[in-house]
Amino acid sequence: MAKRILLAGESWTSTATHIKGWDQFPSVTHHRGADAFIAALSGGDYVFDYMLCHEAAEGFPSTPAALDAYDAIILSDIGANTLLLPPQVWIHSQRAPNRLKLLRDYVERGGGLIMVGGYYSFQGINGAARYRNTAVEAVLPVSIHPYDDRLELPEGIHPVVAQGAADHDVLAGLPTELPYLLGVNETVLKPGAKALLTLPPEEGGHPLLAIGEAGRGRTAAWTTDIGPHWLPNEFLAWQGFRPLWMQLLDWVVRKG
Repeated sequence: MAKRILLAGESWTSTATHIKGWDQFPSVTHHRGADAFIAALSGGDYVFDYMLCHEAAEGFPSTPAALDAYDAIILSDIGANTLLLPPQVWIHSQRAPNRLKLLRDYVERGGGLIMVGGYYSFQGINGAARYRNTAVEAVLPVSIHPYDDRLELPEGIHPVVAQGAADHDVLAGLPTELPYLLGVNETVLKPGAKALLTLPPEEGGHPLLAIGEAGRGRTAAWTTDIGPHWLPNEFLAWQGFRPLWMQLLDWVVRKG
């Protein structure tokens, strides 16, 4: 039976004003940033429910049973506020479950959780993603900085396999040379967690892919995007991308 993955986030809406001499008009566009990622992983043992950011504010699972319907949750470029402020809280001043604490409990009883990097992941741009000191950070394999944690790498940096990680199941059979990245969220590996991929030592050696366990569950931090701009199209097309992510999911979704 196919395993179910909830991928929440990785979407945004842009507004623009077009000015042509005396005349101007506005436009609005909506973007789905995970379509290519899901296409790259399609046809395997995993079925993805893709919940866009504006849908997650109301629709993200708010009960243990709803979370337990999934074998793993991926949070990708979706700030903590979106999960903390459903309409009943933000609009109606009514109480609601704390979904960050529900995610922690979900992991501790055997669920899988992956946080993907981006401008609204970890601590994020201007520190606005705000996952530091939350229940989600408590179960991640990395600690989150209290400030804007983006590390922009416009020159393009090739990540490397971490020392002692080459024989890990997640990296089995992968090419040892990885395509370049254009940025990551800078994090700190927690004691007891394991870094599988990092930036090179001369670039700080920050984790790119870290894994760990919390209670009966497993978690991972992938500190760059799953698509542009930090993750170039060349990385998505890399022959190792699909097996890397399939093997990561295989590791994370192990139950109990």
